[in-house]
Amino acid sequence: MKKILVANRGEIALRVMKTARKMGITTVAVYSEADRHAPHVLYADEAVHLGPAPSSESYLNMDKIIKYAKALHVDAIHPGYGFLSENSSFAKAVNAAGITFIGPGTKAIEIMGSKLAAKEAVKKYDIPMVPGIDKAISDVELAKSIADEIGYPILIKASAGGGGKGMRVVEKSAELKEQMERAISEAESAFGDGSVFIEKYVGSPRHIEIQVLADTYGNTVHLFERECSIQRRHQKVVEEAPSAVLTPKLRDQMGQAAVRVAQACDYVGAGTVEFLLDEKHNFYFLEMNTRLQVEHPVTELITQIDLVEQQIRVARGERLSFSQKDLNITGHALELRVYAEDPTNNFLPSVGKLTKYKIPSGPNIRVDDGYTEGMDIPIYYDPMIAKLITYGSSREDAISKMKEAILNYKIEGIATTLPFGSFVCDHEAFTSGDFDTHFVKKYYSPEQIEQSTKSIANVAALFGNFYLNEKNKVLSIPIKLNSKWTER
Repeated sequence: MKKILVANRGEIALRVMKTARKMGITTVAVYSEADRHAPHVLYADEAVHLGPAPSSESYLNMDKIIKYAKALHVDAIHPGYGFLSENSSFAKAVNAAGITFIGPGTKAIEIMGSKLAAKEAVKKYDIPMVPGIDKAISDVELAKSIADEIGYPILIKASAGGGGKGMRVVEKSAELKEQMERAISEAESAFGDGSVFIEKYVGSPRHIEIQVLADTYGNTVHLFERECSIQRRHQKVVEEAPSAVLTPKLRDQMGQAAVRVAQACDYVGAGTVEFLLDEKHNFYFLEMNTRLQVEHPVTELITQIDLVEQQIRVARGERLSFSQKDLNITGHALELRVYAEDPTNNFLPSVGKLTKYKIPSGPNIRVDDGYTEGMDIPIYYDPMIAKLITYGSSREDAISKMKEAILNYKIEGIATTLPFGSFVCDHEAFTSGDFDTHFVKKYYSPEQIEQSTKSIANVAALFGNFYLNEKNKVLSIPIKLNSKWTER
């Protein structure tokens, strides 16, 4: 494998290319008109223009990506995450073109791409699942009878989706009809598939996911868990590894369950199995993401394993060079997704120019980004600017380092989630580890960030005034210059 095309953009494209370069592999970037001068384009050995800014005309254009890959004699395509990463039709087309798809087989993508199919596949593997129905429904009366049986509140979920789309919590029977219609409509709009199903709503869940790796020789391991419970709109903002609440016994149970899920669909490569953990520490299978996760760096830091490198090695037919007993957790890692969003305005997107952009640096600070100062944040794609990752010998060390890194991350021109990251790191519920996916709903309000920002501004003003006074004292002291001119 000598040349890889990265069918993605931004920080994940750069992330993949850096590992490929480390491995002596040439890289090809693809880009839309909006990304013509983006760092991932400049970093790659070669780059090809896909088309206009909209994803449908660029990063989702399967035919054009494969055409360029063939023309440039590419050996493999890495899809990153998002866009075409979980599209089985793309994976099939890549393989049909004689190019290696750096990811799982199409069977795994198709099974795990449907929550209902995934539930069916893992049934015989003794995987705990949330009580509910394992088939798509649209009949409100049937839905009511199911809800009465498992008990309210219930959760209506889109079979084909993710990111909170097509998802509705129903507290009582009178709300069911309206919420079902909304969920079906949203699922059809977002995924082209209106299939929904019903399951018991877990009231105080934590979102725990397990990283798995599998080769083509039947070896499957897990690389422990990531805690992803700090979310807004059912989408993650802060992640960490390991979780503050998992015991060694529970960690092993969830890890082995994740391995069985991967085996249920003949999984190959890097993937993530997601679970809900209730207040009694019972865990339930949620779904499997058949790609690299956004938050994979925290796993890399606590295991010292480059997940992209492992993806490439597995794709070129190598065995995993380690077994489960070789893997250990060392230290603690924390990640903040730095979104171009305004946390004081319901996390709405904040597009514009990065008039100032300076990243923090130093030991145990990692920034995975895809922007530079002066660039515009386009409206066409996910608003994530970067991932800020910190590492420490303990959870407390990682949090302290994150607070320091946030203060040293300078972004002007747009609003970002950096202040929200500070809010989380300072909150007792987070620092104690006693939180769940309702953290934002329970504790967060825009006024708290606004008040914090005012306090920081006041401290800065006081410091500036003190500095000016001290400077004036220095300036008022006469300085004798050793010069012939002054002696005249």
